[in-house]
Amino acid sequence: GAMSVESITDLSDNTSKLLEALQLSHPHELDPRRSLGKTKMLSLNPISCQVPRILERCCQHIETHGLQTVGIFRVGSSKKRVQQLREEFDQGLDVFLDEHQSVHDVAALLKEFLRDMPDPLIPRELYSAFLSTASMEAPAQVSTLQLLLFLLPPCHSDTLQRLLCFLAEVAQHAQDSRGPQGQQIPGNKMTVSNLATIFGPNILQKEKAGEKEASAISFEDSSAIILVTQRLIEHHQTLFMVSPELQRDVLRRLFQTDPDVIDYLLRRK
Repeated sequence: GAMSVESITDLSDNTSKLLEALQLSHPHELDPRRSLGKTKMLSLNPISCQVPRILERCCQHIETHGLQTVGIFRVGSSKKRVQQLREEFDQGLDVFLDEHQSVHDVAALLKEFLRDMPDPLIPRELYSAFLSTASMEAPAQVSTLQLLLFLLPPCHSDTLQRLLCFLAEVAQHAQDSRGPQGQQIPGNKMTVSNLATIFGPNILQKEKAGEKEASAISFEDSSAIILVTQRLIEHHQTLFMVSPELQRDVLRRLFQTDPDVIDYLLRRK
């Protein structure tokens, strides 16, 4: 997956968007600041996930040092230390989180990052669509959520997938357990429901945080946000999997619009 491959040039805008939706494009090629005078090139190289460094570092730290921490994401943190970490990340420094950092500080930093993103992890224009799945029956709900996730920009999709995998891992350590020697290992008490209650409002945002005119979220919306977030965590392993049927559908469409591209993809495969 890390091998460099040749690129295809002169693709139509529609084809480019379709390939980007399949996450086959390279991150810096999606940069709006790239020179407009250059020939448009779209790499067909599978790439590593586009996950912000701050989120990846926070998740790794808690996975290493905090899975058994009781009340993670609920216990208070040091505002001063969290602000310092935030400023270091904002400055582009290569911040290294180790055992000396408080798990609660890192947890608070992760929540702040998701809350204060200029564009929420799930774009606002999809807010109502995601919430509408709360009233669906299980099979239809999961399949609809999957189709909605396919609409996310690649960086949002990759970041959400990483976050959901992390939250599922935290939830697996919610209950007390026994170690190899029979010793009791305390659970963190953070069930899927608890995590959905905390992270749901940060992932699904109707209004920009801090706007004076922003109306309070209704009770119905709040309940739907928690339920939908809970389903995203519970089904994270299958939601981001593209079925063979859908892959064939996309390939057929590409064959109609750009047979050269489909021929190239099939030869690579």
